[in-house]
Amino acid sequence: MSIHQAAVTPSGARLRWVELPGADPVRVYVHGLGAMASAYYARTVAHPSLAGHRSLLVDMLGFGLSDRPADFDYSLESHADTLAVALRSAGVARADVIGHSMGGAVAIVLAERHPELVGRLVVAEPNLDPIAPARKPGSSGIGTYSEAEFLDRGFAETLDRVDPGWAMTMRLADPLALHRSAVRLAAATVPTMREMLTGLPVPRTLLYGERGEAPGREEELAAAGVRVREIPDAGHNIMLDQPEAFVRATVEALTQPADRP
Repeated sequence: MSIHQAAVTPSGARLRWVELPGADPVRVYVHGLGAMASAYYARTVAHPSLAGHRSLLVDMLGFGLSDRPADFDYSLESHADTLAVALRSAGVARADVIGHSMGGAVAIVLAERHPELVGRLVVAEPNLDPIAPARKPGSSGIGTYSEAEFLDRGFAETLDRVDPGWAMTMRLADPLALHRSAVRLAAATVPTMREMLTGLPVPRTLLYGERGEAPGREEELAAAGVRVREIPDAGHNIMLDQPEAFVRATVEALTQPADRP
């Protein structure tokens, strides 16, 4: 295991990832809002059913081990584009990309904008549609603050509001990056992440927890070739709530024939 980095913006901001050596296809793991990849995926990549492949646990700009540039807009498109720069610098192509929550949305945008980098896609509880601001944990709650308000008091209030596990990694996030990412995640993309996901030509699997949030319009997703799987007795953080079930579902997704949903 080693830590790698690549300059991914014109100003030289560096995106970093923990890398485990192994066979192709490469597997790329992308974390959610206020998280970091190693904290959420360590047990997954070490599982005997998934171990043995070259694996990159990537921290997006503003989070975890990566730089926190103030001149970055932290949109989903920009996160995807900087991830693409890092993957190309690492010699990655046609990777298995696994993304959780905001990381799932970024993975979808990556596959849309940089199709040569993504061979298969597994997204767990991804954001697919715009979200209205609301006073609750998550991107919608963060988005109720202005940028100045969030930097002044909103970050501290959010840390008090979210569960302790999320707060542990959120404390490592840059508040500016957290707010800008949350606001742009809630606003979504044009076309939306849902529309991108249904139009992608690669094998796609969407996982959601029984106690989490179903993606909605499941029949429409299935008709477009997206495999939708509910993970029993799991909340939003499927890989932490039900690690064995998450691994089984991920293995199934990454070994399905490419010519069927």
